[in-house]
Amino acid sequence: MTAFLVTVLACFGLLIGSFLNVVVWRVPRGESIVRPPSACPSCHALIRPRDNVPVISWLLLRGRCRACGCAISRRYPIVEASTALVFVLVGLRLGTTWALPAFVYLAAIAIALSLIDLDTHRLPNAIVLPSYLVIGALLALASWGSGDWSAMWRALIGGAAMYAFYFVAMAVYPAGMGFGDVKLAGLLGLCLGWLGWGPLVIGWFAAFLIGGAYAIGLLAMRKAGRRTGIAFGPWMLLGAAVGVGAGVPLWSAYLSVIV
Repeated sequence: MTAFLVTVLACFGLLIGSFLNVVVWRVPRGESIVRPPSACPSCHALIRPRDNVPVISWLLLRGRCRACGCAISRRYPIVEASTALVFVLVGLRLGTTWALPAFVYLAAIAIALSLIDLDTHRLPNAIVLPSYLVIGALLALASWGSGDWSAMWRALIGGAAMYAFYFVAMAVYPAGMGFGDVKLAGLLGLCLGWLGWGPLVIGWFAAFLIGGAYAIGLLAMRKAGRRTGIAFGPWMLLGAAVGVGAGVPLWSAYLSVIV
């Protein structure tokens, strides 16, 4: 991947990260992500364009509103910078391929959904359901562009398999799995399956491994009990990231051990 594409992805990530801050705040509240314009949550003064430059404006303002001086959460620049970093990592993983737009989109909604789930223990339909159409169309375009329609069939199988597995898990133990997780599972299965069987299996398993380790850690530190609800969406998305980033080599290493 060229330095030019890295720069484009980083700048695009900063802009999308700024938008994701709006999405994370407004979508759980059922508010429009378009209107009204962004404003200070304390004094409600509209954010001026010069104060809305990702990361830089927060640093220049020293994390405070220009109008009232109230503190602005560090989450805003962190989300912006993290989105830029994740977009670059996706670009480094996939390169200039037809599949890049689909996985950049997945990275964007993954950041938004993780934060919303941590805040509210919800995975909003307003984000998850339209993403089936967007990612499905982008993956179909990628299969058309690359001439690899087997990847699209694999994506459909992966999406259906993960959806069915999570649906059964929810039916068996509804206290530990929500329907939002089920719907997200189908979406992740589409993306992981498109990349290959290895990324699908590794991403699928990694979610339970990482999420389980986190839950055990909370229990060990007595910060949670056996009945404490834990948002699983972020771990599903982190597991999917492992599948995308390292699914192929990890799967190959696993096969070399058992064969």
